[in-house]
Amino acid sequence: MHLVTQILIAVVALLHLYFLALEMFFWDKPLGRRVFNLTPEFAAASKALAANQGLYNGFLAAGLIWSLVLGGHEGFHVAIFFLTCVIVAGIYGALTVNKRIFFFQALPAIVALILLHLH
Repeated sequence: MHLVTQILIAVVALLHLYFLALEMFFWDKPLGRRVFNLTPEFAAASKALAANQGLYNGFLAAGLIWSLVLGGHEGFHVAIFFLTCVIVAGIYGALTVNKRIFFFQALPAIVALILLHLH
């Protein structure tokens, strides 16, 4: 994988670690409520669901990091799978929750996937 592609995959992984932290640990805290525009009541009521969602974001990050550690042919294929998962999740989130999700989740993964195929 080319260095720029690896850096972008790492950025997508770091974004998902950030999402994990927000959803698992800060959902009902001021930071999480501000980022997701939540009322204290809704944040408290949906905390367990958000933590579950954060865990899935952690799995996506782990897969992307795994692709970087593997490198080569194997890492290429692992990266394709996990970037595709991120793209699907980002598009689904944009259609069902908030259009901004496309720009923060799906778009960076789309760019990384395109770069991955160009090298």
